[in-house]
Amino acid sequence: MIRIVAGESAAPKRKRAIEAALAIGLVLLIAVGAVVASTVSRNTEAQAAGPSPAAELKLGYFGNVTHAPALVGIKEGFLAEALGSTSLSTETFNAGPAAIEALNAGAIDAAYIGPNPAINSYVKSQGESVRIIAGAAAGGAQLVVKPGINSAADLQGRTLASPQLGGTQDVALRAWLADQGYKTNVDGSGDVAINPTENAQTLKLFQDGKLDGAWLPEPWASRLVLQAGAKVLVDEKDLWDGAGTGKPGEFPTTVLIVNQKFAADHPETVNALLAGHAKSVAWLNEAPAAEKASVINSALQESAGAALAGDVLARSLANITYTLDPLAGSYPRLLQDGVEAGTTKQADINGLFDLRPLNDVAASSSPAGQGSQGSTKISAAGLGQD
Repeated sequence: MIRIVAGESAAPKRKRAIEAALAIGLVLLIAVGAVVASTVSRNTEAQAAGPSPAAELKLGYFGNVTHAPALVGIKEGFLAEALGSTSLSTETFNAGPAAIEALNAGAIDAAYIGPNPAINSYVKSQGESVRIIAGAAAGGAQLVVKPGINSAADLQGRTLASPQLGGTQDVALRAWLADQGYKTNVDGSGDVAINPTENAQTLKLFQDGKLDGAWLPEPWASRLVLQAGAKVLVDEKDLWDGAGTGKPGEFPTTVLIVNQKFAADHPETVNALLAGHAKSVAWLNEAPAAEKASVINSALQESAGAALAGDVLARSLANITYTLDPLAGSYPRLLQDGVEAGTTKQADINGLFDLRPLNDVAASSSPAGQGSQGSTKISAAGLGQD
């Protein structure tokens, strides 16, 4: 309704009202245009900031024979070649918990690691930290002891070592001792004392008579046996009957994990890493023994500062299976062992695995590039995606 004031006609009022309406309409049109332009701009920026290859991949691993896929992949250039324009930087660790700390802090993006630290990180972060994307090695861990120790009954009051509290061998040792009726505590007290110790120091302490034994990965178990007079009390392969995996005697020792955010931001880089990793595993399963020993020893010299004696390396390699299969079906038991050892909490670990990129890489590779896996799909055993 247009109000007419005395002395004025209705026409000018209508004109001014129409002009005002047009002005308001123009302002609204400009505002809507600005919103649309802003939305388009944000969508364009979001698309530009989408997944892309990383400029750098920071990779952690150990100077152990159980990490030979990393050693060979770096030494032979398989990883760098597969990564292409993404530069590769590496860092070595003594045990899994330290590598997990570095990964969670952003110091590394991916790592070769034992299964229990991977489980522990996943549990503590409520599934937000890491994903297991491939297997690397199975087997190659033993409890070696002084010659006078002949059975579990002889371990009462003894002092044993493991590489690091909460590491895979530490959990295996504590779980086995519990099965024998012994109580152990994470502070080192209990029926059997467990002192988490760096592997090289464990060898020296054993040689000096200050340790009664240790649960160790290769090559350290072989070094204590061949260079320090230890004997095998437990070969861990004898404790795995194949339940959950269908592979008696095989248990995961080393897997390849990746920071979850890094994987989401750089899926192409993760695929490239897996391609190089698969080539490394295939090489380890196909290379002549002499060539394999030469490359691994050269890599150990560079990463760990020393090569291995021929007999130590040969014994170590005989105890290990290199495989892309992370043996996911064994993880409920590994989790329970960690819970009973007091190094992790009971939790749902469904989602720990993402093997889709691995299976994609394996499917697109030649038979030689698939290592020992052939064309069989590698299973997450209901604990993630495959």
